[in-house]
This record gives sequence, C-alpha cells and structure tokens, in this order.
Amino acid sequence: MVTILNDKSGIFTEKGPGDEQYVPNYECDLHCHTNRSDGNDSPLEFILKARDLNMKAVAITDHDIIPPLFIEDDNGKKIPSIIFAKENNIDLVLGYEFSCDTNIDDVHIIGYECDWENKDIIEESLRAKKSKADAYRKLCEVLSKNGFDIDFDTEILNYRNEKNQPSTRKAEEVEKKIIFETMAKKGFASTWQDAKIMVRDNPVFSIKRKKINPVDAISIIKEANGIAVLAHPYLIDETVVSAEFGKLTRQEYINKLIDAGLDGIEATYTYNKTSYKGSMSPEEIKKEIKNRYGSRVRFFTGGSDYHNDGKKGVKNPRMIGEAGISYKDFIKIFY
Repeated sequence: MVTILNDKSGIFTEKGPGDEQYVPNYECDLHCHTNRSDGNDSPLEFILKARDLNMKAVAITDHDIIPPLFIEDDNGKKIPSIIFAKENNIDLVLGYEFSCDTNIDDVHIIGYECDWENKDIIEESLRAKKSKADAYRKLCEVLSKNGFDIDFDTEILNYRNEKNQPSTRKAEEVEKKIIFETMAKKGFASTWQDAKIMVRDNPVFSIKRKKINPVDAISIIKEANGIAVLAHPYLIDETVVSAEFGKLTRQEYINKLIDAGLDGIEATYTYNKTSYKGSMSPEEIKKEIKNRYGSRVRFFTGGSDYHNDGKKGVKNPRMIGEAGISYKDFIKIFY
C-alpha cells in the first residue's frame, strides 16, 4: 500500500498499486479507533478522513476510555465532537469498547451513546488503566527473560513516532497492541498480528490483567442509558472457560451475554485481517450469526475495527467502511 494526499483535506488516504482510490463497502462503520487508545489517527484526522470517504456515519470506540466529547480545531477552539462531525456531514456515534473477561481473549462489548458522566463508567475506565499498566510492564519483563528484549520504560513509554520524533506516553496509556508493534519493529515477528498470536498461544507469556466481567459491563452500559453490542464474536474461541460461566461453547457463551441484556451483535467484521483462528469467510460468519441470533437480539451492527495501521507500515490495513452497515440500518438503531 502507498499513501496519497487528498487535496480536499490534507488527509492521507490509502491506495493500492494500480488500484482505483479506495471506496468503502458500507456507508456506516460502527467500530473505529483513534490515538486515544491504539489507533493512529487523532479524532480530528479520523472524522475528516471519514468525510473524504463520503461516509454517512462512523463510531469512535476506543478501548477502555471515555470517548472524545470535544474536538480541537486548527485554531485551538474546542467544539463538541458530534457537532464537528455533523458540520462535516457525518453522523458521529461515541462509544466505549470494554475489554471483558480475564480468562478469555477478545471478549469486547461496545457501549454506544452512554451517559459519559456516569460514575461507574468513569471508575471502570480508571481501574482498567491501572490494570493495563501493571500487566503490560510485567509482560515486557517476561518477554525479555525469554529472549524477546522489550524494555517497558525505554521502548514503550519512550519511543519514536511515525515521523521518527522522540515521544513519550504515560504507563496508563499503553495498549497491548503497542507491545506487539514493538516486537514486530524489532524483528521478533513479521507483523504485530503475528506477535499477538505468538504471545497469545504461549502459556509462558500469559500475563492476565483483571478485566471487567462482561455481565457487569452490560449492566453499566444499560444503567448509563447506552446500547450494548458484542464486537467481533468469532474472535472468541470455539470453546472457552469463563470465570463467570465455567466451560462452554462460544454459542453458549454468547447466549449468556444475550440473557444478560445484550442489545446487538457485530455481524459484519474484517475477520480476514485479524487473528481469527477459524476457516470461515467474513460473509459466512455474518450469515451464521444472523441465522443463530436473529430472533434473540434487536439488531446487528458492523465495523472495520479501523486503526489506520497503514501509518505504521502494515501492508493490508483495515479501512474505514470496509465492514459496516447501511445508513438505513443505522437509522433504525440510533434514531
């Protein structure tokens, strides 16, 4: 992939060799990340890029953090992010992606349109930050002891950005993906996705951070008048052992979450560009999810899980609108 500068906004857009400029598959993308968690665009850059791609609606769903309620424009003026997006012909949905269930990978529940001043959400965000900082420092120590030298202080907290400029981040701002990216950069894995799989599948590197119980996450979302949606359900293993429910199949696990009050499931997702272990295509997964759960949840969503990894050299990054839903379906959910 190469990048070209869009004259309209000054935002870089991905383009493949010999391809036409990228055109989204969907009008609405309800699963996207910014640099407030592990994405690479600022909220401002993300909204402008979505505008230039003619998206009708997008969601910012950063991990374990209150979403950006305000955008700072070029003049330093703070504008409510939803209003800023609307001025750029975008419906913006603000969300919070809860990392759930200490014992199971990739159980993520997105809370959309919550009351962001809700004390339980604020407290959970602070707890998650502390949990991440402690666990990821420990992970770097274990990796280093086993031949993968990653120093938390000098390489994770102090690093060079995409412009090769010295930068710093706080310990509570570290996402696990940053460690995987560093592993790839140092040649310990081909890509950050490969590093994730290597760490995930080696019990030696199994450093568990305390994650919120998914039932509690759903409860918090509902108490905050939000919408609870299970993200990328087929990234959950086919058989799991949950602290909450014990040993059960993926389908049984999802049914438990529905019983707990889940509103929707993300049916359309970029499984072909993730650590998905199965052999089904994204379309086959979408069809199976809708067949299995169509009578049990109120709606289905879709999202790309966009991070703009192209900024960091990923050759086949997930793109805004690559997965999502139609604007007609968006209206049914949010209006």
